[in-house]
Amino acid sequence: MKRSLGVCYYPEHWPEAQWAEDAARMAALGLTWVRIGEFAWGLMEPVEASYDWGWLDRAIETLGAAGLKVVLGTPTATPPRWMLNKHPDMIALDRDGKPRGFGSRRHYCFSHRPYRAECARIVTAMAERYGKNRHVAAWQTDNEYACHDTVLSYSQAATQAFRDWCAQKYQSPQALNRAWGNVFWSMDYASFDEIALPNLTVTEANPAHVMAHRRFASDEVVSFNRLQVEILRKHSTAPISHNYMGQITDFDHFDVGADLDIAAWDAYPLGFLSDRLAATPAHKHRFVRQGDPDFQAFHHDLYRAVGRGRWWVMEQQPGPVNWAPWNPDPLPGMARLWAWEAFAHGAEAVCYFRWRQAPFAQEQMHAGMLRPDSVAAPAYHEAGQVAQELAQMPDVGTARAQVGLVFDYASAWAWETQPQGRDYSYFRQVFETYRGLRRLGLNVDILPPDTADLSAYPIVLAPGVATMSQPLLAALAVHQGQSLIGPRSNSKTADFAIPLPLPPNLPNLKATVARVESLPPDVPVPLTLGGNFLHWREKIETSAQVLETTTDGWPALIAARGLQYLAGWPDEAALSRILQQLCHKAGIETDPLPEGLRRRDTETHQFLFNYNAVEVEWGGKIIPAAGVLWQKLP
Repeated sequence: MKRSLGVCYYPEHWPEAQWAEDAARMAALGLTWVRIGEFAWGLMEPVEASYDWGWLDRAIETLGAAGLKVVLGTPTATPPRWMLNKHPDMIALDRDGKPRGFGSRRHYCFSHRPYRAECARIVTAMAERYGKNRHVAAWQTDNEYACHDTVLSYSQAATQAFRDWCAQKYQSPQALNRAWGNVFWSMDYASFDEIALPNLTVTEANPAHVMAHRRFASDEVVSFNRLQVEILRKHSTAPISHNYMGQITDFDHFDVGADLDIAAWDAYPLGFLSDRLAATPAHKHRFVRQGDPDFQAFHHDLYRAVGRGRWWVMEQQPGPVNWAPWNPDPLPGMARLWAWEAFAHGAEAVCYFRWRQAPFAQEQMHAGMLRPDSVAAPAYHEAGQVAQELAQMPDVGTARAQVGLVFDYASAWAWETQPQGRDYSYFRQVFETYRGLRRLGLNVDILPPDTADLSAYPIVLAPGVATMSQPLLAALAVHQGQSLIGPRSNSKTADFAIPLPLPPNLPNLKATVARVESLPPDVPVPLTLGGNFLHWREKIETSAQVLETTTDGWPALIAARGLQYLAGWPDEAALSRILQQLCHKAGIETDPLPEGLRRRDTETHQFLFNYNAVEVEWGGKIIPAAGVLWQKLP
């Protein structure tokens, strides 16, 4: 598929006389896609059951007449005020029982069935009207599920839905009591109607209860999304997407993605660096105007997996955003670099957010491709450059990576439920592993946790997977390459108990985790070959081959044939050494890169991305600051 650029546009925010000029400028710039509609329920249906489609008909026709393709969003992230008057109990409640009220967006509980019926009604009306429209070439469901901490609701609707979920899963209160270990602290239930949500308890709730609630909440997002997808498919053959976000693990994106055609995500590199990434002040200072060199790439590879090969960037940061603790201006060239890095990882489209900066409401400080006075902002020109380069360059396919890295949303819930150490983070553990691989110049494929065939990957890594699936364990048992598992892997049952035999209980590996400890920041555990364990270490009893030990004599890295188990969280130096040794055993050449320089190989080209604010020399090439270079592979 031809790679293309797009933009997010809100025709309802601007005078209708301006639409044709905007559309012409978009087309002249080289844009192909325009996303509209995802927040406009109040205009589509200003009064219950009284629709006004005229403005949207004209907007779609105006954009289409300019040669643009429309991504039409369902507006269910912003139910209008009259909806709350009709359904006042549709509001989600936070962990403290406080309402998440009207006045912004995402003010609904996924479990409220009457609201779902309202969503089905508006989506049906949209699909019937625009499902065959020649200009509507793709759909987006809702907008940014989980944004603003909105997956977990503690409303009465959620309570009843959770009880129903538990009844279907466990069939009897007695089975639930056994699965959750409710004999502890006299927590047994005689009826499903007695079960509340795991909040407002005196001390921590039963972790099995918490974990069940997390699985339930994820399933609610899946079924909410599926409701819309099934309606759209009845009336349209256009592909359906959803725009996920960065470092959001509140629900299982693989499960939602199974119902979609395209996985999209919203990439805000500077906002993420400032607001979400765990990094040193020096690291954040170095990349303050560029973004982290690996954060975007990780999500590109993640959503390529969620989309089963088809994925977009639905919102790409064009300039300063409005929501992070600090909002610097991107370094000149970064809007181009971010787009090209997405294309090198296989994106079909990159859409900038937004066309024109809004002069009103919550996002008026969020930059666009145009200023509020319609003068071009820097990203406008950089997007135009990318469009010209795309037109001149043949499409490049995504090459199979040398390394498969397992990512599991349920493990993120597990270690949030019971971190055992204040700074333990599953996302950070996986991301640091990914970063270590990228620093060696390697391509990485993200794999779902139920992957049943690993034969394509010389190396497979699975750090911290709390409950390893039977398909994955079976695949590891016959894997002919190298694999690195741990720490904390396979250490919980699905109902959040310590399994017997004790962890890690991996194929062909005779080892028992006898004791674990979480490590304060100032208590590293040194390794005999250099570097340290941080955050977490395990004391292992084993008859397997010991490849490395801690300085206090415990096995740190053990192996049985190609399968290795790492008994702690390695620091950067130790991780780099271990990964390079793994690559050597797998026959993969590594190419350590200068700080801030990253490489991505496609089927036909090699790309270099310089995240530094200064030029970098590598392999006889000079890559300018915020620069992108590519060359055809031999």
